[in-house]
Amino acid sequence: MSSRGQGLGGKSLGADSPLFGGKEPEPAAAPKPEPPQEIPSWDPRADDYASPLPDPPSPEEFEQAVADLRDLLPAAEPDRSLDDWGRSEDMVSRLEPLLNFYYRYWFRVEVEGIENVPSESGALLVSNHSGALPPDAPMIMQAIRNEHDSPRPLYMLGENWFKGYPGVSMIINKMGVVPAHRENAQRLLKDEGRLAIVFPEGQKGSRKVYWQRYRLRRFGRGGFVRTAIRAQVPIVPIAVIGAEEAMPIFAHMRTLQKLSGLIYFPITPSFPHFGLAAPLMYMPSKFKIRFMEPVDMTQFPPEIADDPAEIQNISERIRARIQLELDEMVGERKSVWMG
Repeated sequence: MSSRGQGLGGKSLGADSPLFGGKEPEPAAAPKPEPPQEIPSWDPRADDYASPLPDPPSPEEFEQAVADLRDLLPAAEPDRSLDDWGRSEDMVSRLEPLLNFYYRYWFRVEVEGIENVPSESGALLVSNHSGALPPDAPMIMQAIRNEHDSPRPLYMLGENWFKGYPGVSMIINKMGVVPAHRENAQRLLKDEGRLAIVFPEGQKGSRKVYWQRYRLRRFGRGGFVRTAIRAQVPIVPIAVIGAEEAMPIFAHMRTLQKLSGLIYFPITPSFPHFGLAAPLMYMPSKFKIRFMEPVDMTQFPPEIADDPAEIQNISERIRARIQLELDEMVGERKSVWMG
C-alpha cells in the first residue's frame, strides 16, 4: 500500500524536498584543524652530555703530536730552508754534486779576479749571456761558492718567461732566480745588501746562433745601471768564454716555436733529437770566467738615474769593457776544449 507522501524508500517527501523545488540542505561545516602542539624548549645542562669536554693538550703534548705527524707525512714537511725570495739552500745543496761535476770535470772552469766580488754589502754582477740553455749563471754561482774566501748566495734578476713552465719555475726559483722588477732589485741590493747578477742581453744573448758568438748584443736601455745608482752599489763586470760552445745554436725553427709554445726552438747538437735529456748534454768546452774591477756607482749623483742619455752612455761603456775582455780572452785561447 502506497501513500502520496511516501517516497520510493519509504521516507516522507515534504514540500521542502528538492524534488518539489525545495532548497538543498547546507553541507556540514568541515572540522577545524587542531593547532600544532608546541615543542618544549630544551636548555642543555652539564649533566645532559654523555661526557665532559677533554682538556686541551699541553704545549709538550702538542709538539709531540706535530712531530709524530711529520714522521707519518714527510712529504708534507715544508722546506724550512726557503728564504723570503723562495731560494732554498737545501735545493742548492742537493744539486751541488751535479753542478760541481760540470764545474770541475766537464767545463774545468778557470776563474780570474774572484777577489773583485765584495765579501759583504750589496753588489750587482753584470755578465755576457750565451747558449741555448745558458750554463753561465750556475757556473758563476759555483765559482763564488768554491773559490771566494767568503762565499755568499747569488741571486739572479731574470725575466718572467719561466712562469709559463710550472716545473721550471719551481726549480729556478729555489735556485735563486728573482723576477727583475725595480722593487725587487732595490730590496735585494740596498735594503738587504745581497749579491745579485743580471744578464743585460737577455733572450737576445741566449738565442744567438753560432756564427754570432762572443758578439755582445745591445744592453737594453741600461736598466741595470739605473738600478745600481739608486741602490748605491758597485757593478762588477764579468766576461765568460766557453758557454757559447757548450750548447751552440745552429738554427731556429720558427714554425716549431709557435707550435710548441717555447720562447724559441733551437737546433743544437743535442736538441731536439735527444728530447728531455738535451739540457744535460753540454759539450765539454773549457770555461774561463773573469771578474773585472768593480765600477763605483756612488760617483754618480742619484739624479742621473732619471737621465736616459747618461744612463745609456754608462751602459755602453760597461758593455764595451766586457766586449774588450771577451776579445782578449778568445784571442788568447788556443783550443775550445783545452783552453
